Amino acid sequence: MKIVRERDPAAHSSFEIALAYAGVHAIWAHRAAHFLWTRGARISARILSQLARFFTGVEIHPGARIGRRLFIDHGMGVVIGETAEIGDDVTLYHGVTLGGTSSSKGKRHPELGDRVTVGAGAKILGNIRIGSDSRIGANAVVVKSVPENSVVVGIPGQVVKKAHPHHEGDLPDLNHSAMPDVIGTSVKDLMKRVEKLESALAAFEERRDRG
Repeated sequence: MKIVRERDPAAHSSFEIALAYAGVHAIWAHRAAHFLWTRGARISARILSQLARFFTGVEIHPGARIGRRLFIDHGMGVVIGETAEIGDDVTLYHGVTLGGTSSSKGKRHPELGDRVTVGAGAKILGNIRIGSDSRIGANAVVVKSVPENSVVVGIPGQVVKKAHPHHEGDLPDLNHSAMPDVIGTSVKDLMKRVEKLESALAAFEERRDRG
């Protein structure tokens, strides 16, 4: 609850968080379900995780390994697969999927490093790693591993720049909306090249007409 108050300005009290934050409820339920899962009570773990899904809108497989101080904001539509691994101080917004791309029984879900922020609607798929202190833009689809301190946008997700390095004691970087406009930048660059070509062509035609 302390982490929620640090990261969500809409949270006004611990009492409110305990009663009204579905992401917190989902994490509490997962801790219990994971405890049962790792001790062989897998049917009970699955039943508990499904109950949590019904009440919170967050689906976390009891086999998923989640680090400390995970913050799931809003929560609705978040899906975390069985072999997913999440580091410390990670933030997930609504609609995020940590999904698999294989039907094998082995490792098939992503691993998130520490202090990763994943924007609303983003999909991270397959046995890949998202490096610590990275930001994944809203609605991005990431299917390849990315290094630490990366900013990823687009479909498929592309690393477009480096995030600010993390320093000891820093809060997680929640500014997942400050993403580069890759398509807009590409169009502007293309228009500049077209203008240069048109100018060069006009100059050539003028010299030809004179000569």
